[in-house]
Amino acid sequence: MDFTKQVVIDTDQQEWVEAPMPGVWRKRLAREEAERGHATSIVRYDLGAKFSTHDHPLGEEILVLEGTFSDETGDYHAGTYFRNPEGFRHAPYSTDGCVLLVKLHHFQEGDTAHVVIDTKGAPFSPGIGNLEVLPLHQFGAESAALVRWPAGERFQRHAHFDGEEIYVISGEFQDEHGRYPAGSWIRSPHLSEHFPFVEEDTLIWVKTGHLAVLERSLAL
Repeated sequence: MDFTKQVVIDTDQQEWVEAPMPGVWRKRLAREEAERGHATSIVRYDLGAKFSTHDHPLGEEILVLEGTFSDETGDYHAGTYFRNPEGFRHAPYSTDGCVLLVKLHHFQEGDTAHVVIDTKGAPFSPGIGNLEVLPLHQFGAESAALVRWPAGERFQRHAHFDGEEIYVISGEFQDEHGRYPAGSWIRSPHLSEHFPFVEEDTLIWVKTGHLAVLERSLAL
């Protein structure tokens, strides 16, 4: 929870920890308290696992990595990105099992949009160089997107104003500091710099411009 330091976690090397609900497991990446407050986790639902009805103070952001995640509003297959704002209530479950990237308790004041995007069918747009970008959400300085990196692509050295958070979905992301295979979670602090590149086709989820706002909200 120290947002002034870079954190790198290869989630494939972490052990699953059982959640309070039977059949639900977590890999904790960042957590304010044991079962309350801000949290970033990889979450696994076993076949037939379910949660009781609940809401999400300060919102919930999810990217479905594997399988199908469901609630009263529908079924969300791998590649689905959604945001459930404060006040949204649901009883999630998974008939066949699923794995999720989940962020809790971090929406900015006024960010009340309910967002559902099937990224498997959504068109990517040209980005800088040969990158392809699929914007997912933007509010104020905060933005979230999927970015496709073709093999051999190199990006200019740059700084991250208000931080950057990356989850490597497939391939391997690299910079001058190391190599980050699929399943890696990287959180870089305000004004950190790097020179990223890839050697193989790589897909990442990236979030920028949010750490300073989050840190201030946790201090209140």
